[in-house]
Amino acid sequence: MRGRLLRPLLLILVLAVVLYPLVWMVGTAFKSPGEIVSNIGLLPEHVTPGNFTQGWHKFDVGFGRFFANSVLVAGLTVVGNVASCVLAAYALGRLRFRLRSVWFAVMIATLLLPGHVLIVPQYILFRSLGWIGGSWPYLPLLVPHFLATEAFFVFLMVQFMRSIPRELDEAATIDGASAWTVFRYVVLPLSRPALVTTAIFSFIWTWNDFFRQLVYLSDLNQYTVPVALTLFIDSTSETAVGPMFAMSLLSLVPVFLFFVAFQRMLVEGINTSGLKG
Repeated sequence: MRGRLLRPLLLILVLAVVLYPLVWMVGTAFKSPGEIVSNIGLLPEHVTPGNFTQGWHKFDVGFGRFFANSVLVAGLTVVGNVASCVLAAYALGRLRFRLRSVWFAVMIATLLLPGHVLIVPQYILFRSLGWIGGSWPYLPLLVPHFLATEAFFVFLMVQFMRSIPRELDEAATIDGASAWTVFRYVVLPLSRPALVTTAIFSFIWTWNDFFRQLVYLSDLNQYTVPVALTLFIDSTSETAVGPMFAMSLLSLVPVFLFFVAFQRMLVEGINTSGLKG
């Protein structure tokens, strides 16, 4: 009996620890500047919805512009990752060619490289191409995703495609289907859970990405939401704390809605992609 009660209590405790920062952020978003300093509780004593209006119009550029920039970057990143990684995965997982295992091992080895190690050589490369500070500043953030550089997603799709029976490929080949036809009408429709998983994680990771976007974006009109949130940090003013948390709360909405919309397919993709062992 005691064991049955202990487990739910531990789960509730863990849930409280996980949700505490989120609840604190929601409460702070509705606190006045003075209450943020004086009230350390989770909930505000006096609701201040004006933080959202003030945060939205805090800068010369409306915060809606930052949301639009983030949607553009995250949306194109999703398209690039899904399109390029599924093609690379199909080649590595279903086609037969020389040194296929070697190339697959090289791709897996890139997962061992910390992303920050590549920032400097990538920056030098993009600057030599004239992409830094150009008319289209998002090229350094988008082009790599159209070249199947995300080894994790390629690996995930390869593992999923290997679970698809090869008899389907052989049957389609006997009927005269080419490798592209097999991919288009056999493998691709059956890989939908892995594609949705890639899309969800690509969107979430890109939407929350701060460092790479900070490196390549230098103009206020180009900023995305994570970079724009840092503009609220001003050592000479405390009144921007409430608007900052208000905009931080709004920035969670797209991620939450995107996750909820595809939650079922996400769980299905993880369970069937071979990550379980």
